[in-house]
Formats: sequence, C-alpha cells, structure tokens
Amino acid sequence: MTMFRQLLVPLDGSRLAETVLPAVVALAAREQSRVTLLHVVEPSAPRSIHGERHLAAGGDARAYLEEVQGWLRERGVEAAARVEEGDGDVTSSICHAAGATETDLIALCTHGGRGVRGLLFGRVAQQVLARGRIPVLLLPPSGSGRDAPFECQRVLVPLDRSHASEEILAIAAAVAKAFGAALVLESVVPTVATARGVRGATARLLPRMGAAVLDEEAGDAAAYLQSLASRLGEEGIVAEAVVERGETLKVLEQSARRHGADVFAMATHARAGVSAIWEGSVAARLLERSRRPLLLLRVEREASGAEASA
Repeated sequence: MTMFRQLLVPLDGSRLAETVLPAVVALAAREQSRVTLLHVVEPSAPRSIHGERHLAAGGDARAYLEEVQGWLRERGVEAAARVEEGDGDVTSSICHAAGATETDLIALCTHGGRGVRGLLFGRVAQQVLARGRIPVLLLPPSGSGRDAPFECQRVLVPLDRSHASEEILAIAAAVAKAFGAALVLESVVPTVATARGVRGATARLLPRMGAAVLDEEAGDAAAYLQSLASRLGEEGIVAEAVVERGETLKVLEQSARRHGADVFAMATHARAGVSAIWEGSVAARLLERSRRPLLLLRVEREASGAEASA
C-alpha cells in the first residue's frame, strides 16, 4: 500500500507557490494519491503578494483552485479544492485541513515576503512541522511556477547514527519506490580542523589522538550505513553508503552535486527554526543554498542523543 495516499497542497494564488505543482503531479500520478488543494483566506490580507494579486475573497480563491484542478486533470491527476476562512493563523488552518483530510504529505513552496528564510523559519513550513508528525516536502521557488521541472532519480539521506535520524528512512524508501530512485545514505564525520564544541577543542589540543578517534568514528559510520543499505537492498531499493569528512553543510552540498541528488530527505527537530538532527539549521541552510527540494519529518530529540557528527 502506498504511503502517500493523500497529499495536501497549500496555494496562495501566486506563480511562485505553484512551483510545487510539478512535484505533486509526479508523485500523485505514480502513487494514485488523492490531492487536496488548499487556500486560506486571511483576514485583512494584503492586496498583493509576491508581486501578484492576492486571493483575499472566498469566491476568487475557489475560482483559482478550480483552474488549478483543471490543469492537474489534464495531467491525469484529480484534485479536491478546499477554501478555509482563516483567523490570521495560516499554520493552524493548514494543520486543520491536514487532519480533516487525513493527509500523508504536505507539499509547500518555500517563498515568502521576507525571503526563503522568512517563511521557512517563521511563517509556515517550520510551524507546520513543529505542530505535527506529517512529512513536509519543501520546494524552492521558481519563476517558472507550475512549469518548473521536477526530477527524483537520487535522494540524499543524511544520517547521524541516531534512531531519531533513521525515522526518515521509511519515507525516503517510499519515495524511492515511487520514482524508481536510488538512495544515497550519508554520514559526515568531521576532521580535526572542522570538529566543533568540546570534541573539537579536545581534538585540536591532542591532534594525533583526535584524528585517530575521528578515523575510528568514520569506520563505524561506514559499517552502520552499509548495514542500512543492505537492509534496503533486501526491499528492492538501490542504496549507496557514503561517509564524507569535513564541515557538514559544505560536504552535503558537494556530495549532492557529485552524486546527482535531486532531493534531500532528513529528520528535523523543527523547533526554533528548522533544526537538523545533528546540527541546528542545517536543513534550512541546505534548502536556501542548494536549491534542491527537501523532504522533512519532525522527530523527537533522543534523551541520550548521540553527539553531532558535523
């Protein structure tokens, strides 16, 4: 049975927000997913948003969603339309609609009046993640809107050897099955120069011992990832285990380019800003800088949490 039976797609009427639609078409067509298009009518809404007319009335919103329904239908995807009268809390309206429709995945474009970080940290995506356990697919905006290309042939999955970070694997595996994509399972182990905190200070104070400890950690990470890759292989999913050394964000960006990854998939604590499992704001900065879609799942921090691997 598909994991993505119901998709929720919040739209504000702008071309930028429609960047999410090609990904929705691609996934829904493969998984036979039900799709619900959502517009939240905000009280005292601005007359324009992102340089375009804002849908400030229910009638305008319904007409717009009907047009998008027709566009999706032409591509073989049926969608329902839902207009919610908001009370100023767009996130609550999205979460309410997600619950009412038994949503399995929320797809959002990460645009906002104050830029990518404005929406990602403060307005919608982070708050939606923080309030529930529904995976969220975030796509960077494109001026092409609904004509923007979407590919999913390789998914890069950063892991830090914690049980919490592994929770993204089931979702990443479902995406891989849907698209016939391969997974790249990656852990980033620092060098003496890039290690942080107490571990970094200790490594630099005793560089030879520090280097040996980090080398051993890299070996453990390789064995851990290979065991996960083997398990996924038994499920018919192609998965590659990769251990890289250096600073997490820089290494992940380079690795995504080298492996041809189309999408990042990772777990997040989704508290003050989008925080990755092993380093605060990695997910947010990856999305802002890499321009690749990011699939996120909120998880709880482990009580004894493993030390950051980046």
